[in-house]
Amino acid sequence: MHELAVTESLLKTACEYAEKNQADRVTCLNIIVGKLSGIIDESVQFYWDIISEETLCSKAALYFEKRPARLSCKVCQNFFDLDDELIPCPQCGSMDLKIISGDEFLLDSIEIEKINDKKQS
Repeated sequence: MHELAVTESLLKTACEYAEKNQADRVTCLNIIVGKLSGIIDESVQFYWDIISEETLCSKAALYFEKRPARLSCKVCQNFFDLDDELIPCPQCGSMDLKIISGDEFLLDSIEIEKINDKKQS
């Protein structure tokens, strides 16, 4: 259910950006989703399709870039990617691990369209 809250935040940010830049509509949002973020992109898309109706973001495409989970071992300083479930360090077996990346959920970019700019081209 936390996907609804993050989707509402995406919509608010995108609409504010479009209004600030005098856009006629938002065409695309590029989103980075880390493997450990707990965010399910299909759920974000589902909520987006509903809550973006009748806004500047209606029909805007969402593109999700998946980021792998990258961990480091605090004992032996080994770096490794996590494929599925949490595992001990493949080099020394320690569970004293630090997340380097993969827990992020970021709005990378917003693409907008200005009708007046199109007419001048």
